Amino acid sequence: MRKSIIRGKLFFILPLMACVLFLFLFFNSSLEKQGKIEKVGLLVVGTVNDQAWGTQGYKGLLNIHTKLGVDVFYKESIDSYTVAERAVKELQGKGVNLIFGHGGNFVQYFNILSHKFPSIHFVSLNGREPATQPNTSNIRLENYPMGFFGGMVAGHMTRTNKVGVIGAYEWQEEATGFEAGVHYINKDVNVLKEFVNDWDNREKAMNLLDKEISQHVDVVYPVGDGFHVGILEKMKENGLYAIGYISDQSTIGKYAVLTSTIQDIPKLYGQIAQAFDEGKLKSGNRSCGIRDDTIFLGKYSPNVDKEFIERLEKDLDRYKNTGKLPDEIKLK
Repeated sequence: MRKSIIRGKLFFILPLMACVLFLFLFFNSSLEKQGKIEKVGLLVVGTVNDQAWGTQGYKGLLNIHTKLGVDVFYKESIDSYTVAERAVKELQGKGVNLIFGHGGNFVQYFNILSHKFPSIHFVSLNGREPATQPNTSNIRLENYPMGFFGGMVAGHMTRTNKVGVIGAYEWQEEATGFEAGVHYINKDVNVLKEFVNDWDNREKAMNLLDKEISQHVDVVYPVGDGFHVGILEKMKENGLYAIGYISDQSTIGKYAVLTSTIQDIPKLYGQIAQAFDEGKLKSGNRSCGIRDDTIFLGKYSPNVDKEFIERLEKDLDRYKNTGKLPDEIKLK
């Protein structure tokens, strides 16, 4: 009789426990999926394997995947509006509702595409025009200060009083900032600037490097995605110096790479995706840089003296606190 009663209780309790477990899992799953983010896409002009700009964007995408546990996708060689529209349509079909455009031209594409794909929020990085639509955001990196502090290092370390910039385009703020930083340290230094007019033309960039070396340039700042690594390697081979670009490139040459001007795109993209997921991502335009640690200097070469590094770090701290570069501050 007792066994019969126990069986009866179990017959009642087990389904009840199963029901409670099901409800717990259902509501727990629902809570986990409360965020706005579904899947994330990345569009790059070139490749994600350039060890600089494109690679940083890809690392940012992976950071989002790790941080939020969502599926992520990327599309390379997005070099026109037509190609961008096709890529966005494909990503929409995969359930993507947040797309990053990794480069200056995407803000123009997104201001138009936002009307055709209202369920997607578009984020452009370093757009040279403002984001104008309710589902578009444009994040500008403050590259002038980045170049300025890199230029201070170059101006201090040159022995020939000739340093060089090999950039992709003349409008790059980091190239202008670099020259200003060099002259802040040493007004006698001649800054030679050459531009490839392309992000990836390695052959032309290397020819321009040969030209600068022949003119006794002993420190070069290469600011182009597809050719900067080759320039760093050649400067190292020639016993000369360089400033790394986008990521920490001390691994290329511990002594030859004086420091690197680093943009922490992975952290930035993770923050943006988190804000979108929480419904806090604002449309419109904002800037970020050294003052919020999105941009910083990498490891210093052992050849850079400690006294100068201490001075440079003080200047960096002052800039973070005041927003003023060293050449904007009148010391009493």
